[in-house]
Amino acid sequence: SSIADWYKHFIHTPLALSFGDWSLQMSLHHLINDGMMALFFFVVGLELKREIMVGELSDIHQASLPVIAALGGMVVPALIYVAFNHHGDAMRGWGVPMATDIAFAVGVLALLSKRVPKALVTFLVALAIADDLGAVLVIALFYTQELSLLWSLIAFALVLLLLTLNYAGIRKAMPYFIVAVLLWYAMLQSGVHATLAGVLGAFTVPMRSKYDPALFADRVNEQLDAFITSSQSGGSVLSNHRLYTVVQNIEASAVSVQTPLQRLESIWHLPVAFLVIPIFALFNAGISLDLSMLKQTFMHPITLGAMFGLLFGKFIGITSASWIGLRLGIAKLPTGTRFSQLAAASVLGGIGFTMSIFIAEIAFSNHLDYLVMAKTGVF
Repeated sequence: SSIADWYKHFIHTPLALSFGDWSLQMSLHHLINDGMMALFFFVVGLELKREIMVGELSDIHQASLPVIAALGGMVVPALIYVAFNHHGDAMRGWGVPMATDIAFAVGVLALLSKRVPKALVTFLVALAIADDLGAVLVIALFYTQELSLLWSLIAFALVLLLLTLNYAGIRKAMPYFIVAVLLWYAMLQSGVHATLAGVLGAFTVPMRSKYDPALFADRVNEQLDAFITSSQSGGSVLSNHRLYTVVQNIEASAVSVQTPLQRLESIWHLPVAFLVIPIFALFNAGISLDLSMLKQTFMHPITLGAMFGLLFGKFIGITSASWIGLRLGIAKLPTGTRFSQLAAASVLGGIGFTMSIFIAEIAFSNHLDYLVMAKTGVF
């Protein structure tokens, strides 16, 4: 379109943050991908920790099938991609078709409403979460550039500091935030992708609440009695200071019975879903579509590898791995579901969007023509 050139210049607007001799310089595009996406990975990390500790991945019997399915759904797409791109720099994109976009996949199932067993939705969510964990490990292990030992040690020390805050019972968010920002900078300098600081920071967020349910109930009952007594003197919460104090105490108790992990996940879920991801898409989903070159684009090995990896690789990998797990007796079908329904849901695993584009950006940061092909394949 007529604004194509403006778009290209805008996303690469240079930015700098300086204090004396120290400065941090990056483009607006890199700020989104390395900075804002750390919040996306932070929420992913919170979801992973919750699911591993108390959710669908906490019970080995419940977690075995989605974990096995996720492994198959990562390995087969990668192999299909490598079959199309088995030499040169194009091979670096093998991680692109491995990821499932949980929001889109579950969103499609939600459109089918009551025709889909609830257990099947739960299976797909657990699979996508296990898939996210796999994608995080792939980025950390295989898409790390030159590693700085000093900055890696500093990052490790900051993770230990976050764990120390957790075990010391620190429940305020600010200390974790300050250390997490330092961790992000250390990882940015180390060569490991900086967004992984979001996952590491999330895994150190406390899961213990200050009050157990019984103590919370006692405190709230005491405050309710005080509220009733204070209200007898008349006036509203605005004019009756005692009433307002009681309400504040009840609010504080309600916060204390929640875990910091629950609160942060609740606070950040919507901003990430409705702000961070759309901005990421705006800055990364832009590809140049030349109608005269469309045939060559769709016949390019990278495009074909991403397309067939997501469309067929996910289906083949998830269903075959699930079938093997069921046959060996190490997994069982979700309650009230048939294997044919699981196979149908596995097709939705081929919706890669957010994480696939993110991996493509890392894999082909120095090959913009390859990056366009990978994104086209994902779309």
